[in-house]
Amino acid sequence: MTGPTERPERAHDGQRPPRSERSQTDRRPERSSGGPRGDRPAYGDRPAARGERPSYGDRSAPRGERPSYGDRSGRGGRPGEERRDGRPARPAVDLPRFVAYQAVAAVHRDDAYANLVLPALLREERLTGRDAAFATELTYGTLRHLGTLDAILTEAAGRDVARIDPPVRDALRLGAYQLLHTRVPAHAAVSSTVDLVRTVGFGATGFANAVLREISGRDADAWVAKLAPAMEVDPIGHLAVAYSHPQWVVRAFAEALDGDLGETTRLLIEDNERPAVHLCARPGLADPVELAEQVGGAPGAFSPYAVYLPGGAPGELAALAQGRAHVQDEGSQLVADALALAPLEGSDEHWLDLCAGPGGKSGLLGALAAQRGARLTAVEVSEHRARLVEQATRGLPVTVLHTDGRTVGAEPELPEGHFDRVLVDAPCTGLGALRRRPEARWRRQPSDLPPLTRLQRELLVAALRAARPGGLVAYVTCSPHVVETHVTVTEAARRSGVPADFVDARPLLPAGMPGLGDGPSVQLWPHRHGTDAMFLAVLRRG
Repeated sequence: MTGPTERPERAHDGQRPPRSERSQTDRRPERSSGGPRGDRPAYGDRPAARGERPSYGDRSAPRGERPSYGDRSGRGGRPGEERRDGRPARPAVDLPRFVAYQAVAAVHRDDAYANLVLPALLREERLTGRDAAFATELTYGTLRHLGTLDAILTEAAGRDVARIDPPVRDALRLGAYQLLHTRVPAHAAVSSTVDLVRTVGFGATGFANAVLREISGRDADAWVAKLAPAMEVDPIGHLAVAYSHPQWVVRAFAEALDGDLGETTRLLIEDNERPAVHLCARPGLADPVELAEQVGGAPGAFSPYAVYLPGGAPGELAALAQGRAHVQDEGSQLVADALALAPLEGSDEHWLDLCAGPGGKSGLLGALAAQRGARLTAVEVSEHRARLVEQATRGLPVTVLHTDGRTVGAEPELPEGHFDRVLVDAPCTGLGALRRRPEARWRRQPSDLPPLTRLQRELLVAALRAARPGGLVAYVTCSPHVVETHVTVTEAARRSGVPADFVDARPLLPAGMPGLGDGPSVQLWPHRHGTDAMFLAVLRRG
């Protein structure tokens, strides 16, 4: 470990008020296979509560007593002995931490997505077991807590975090996360991060050592107490710092929850936990109970097709390779199934998914259509995503169209007044899936809303035109923002010129689901249902 560095003593500003307890009354109801969600076994490698932080083995061993790895990216690093392939040897860096650094750096440098870049890195470096779990925890934990970590780094460094060299900044973020949110011993977190900085940022080891030691002087609660505005003075600002969300996102959540700050707090807490992987057992192709037994998981609480995966790499499962199942959040399964369950008079042969990429909902609807003798037309404007839909629906009665869903009536494959059931899974901010896409909370801006909501209205109007008289349209977004949900649906229905009535969506979801709202639309929530925050409105064309 780098030697001690003098730092000024800082007085604590008092203790932060205790966080609100999670409500168990608005969690999942009792199930035959177990108790409420708060009591059920954890599926996946979820981080423990503060004070019960996860342990990933002893990472406190001195550098000379643990395996050392180098920079596999070919970027940076000190020259050394040549290897057999002729490339220079790389400096010693703990491999799981370096994989996490590469993933975090790619997110910030290349606008990459962690859920895509991290699995590739794990495969490349052949990390499995505890090492893979540790790299995953560091990557996603750092991205989730980025806003608060940056505020702490700014204070500890005495300069705005934007003025720190990007490679050093990302290394410090990883180090700060270890210090404040894991059980990694402080000396190991500091030492390993300084090793990392030595690799990626020449001449910054002393600076990194000083900053990390300053951070280690307080725990996470004490840092929040120092940096966050008082709850009674600025509740949105306090929650944004305490739970690492942009203020505009916290405000949007609070508005969607009718201003209930206690429930907003529970939602923010849930957003910062790693969710379980959900599988969808395709109806007619896989039985969810049997699939759960095969993967060592458990059937879902609400969706009849859901399976909770206990961990590991879902892409390695045979059922996925065989097209009998796919990875899909339980909330996404529920809203797609709701369209298929809605009562319909007359023909029921022509189904339409107007925004199909990457194909999860099309896969479920296609399997359901196959059981009923129906056929699904899946529309996707992006050529790459259209290919993904083709892969996801191979062997199902699905026709994939690479075109813009707003062209209903202009193309022979998308005639007006033709389809019995229409799904509009509209592009949105994705604020309902921030626990699965942690980088999205920092990329999205309020300025993204006007073009998105305009597109949402246009797609919903096109869907209403595509539905036959008496046909059904389901409007779905993975966002609880009221502008993307209630406002979009109301405005689109008003402007469409197509007569349509709302259908109460609540009976289309499983009985006993708590907190679905007053209807006719439905809003799912991570803290109430354990799903992404999916919104569903169902309309019947007049």
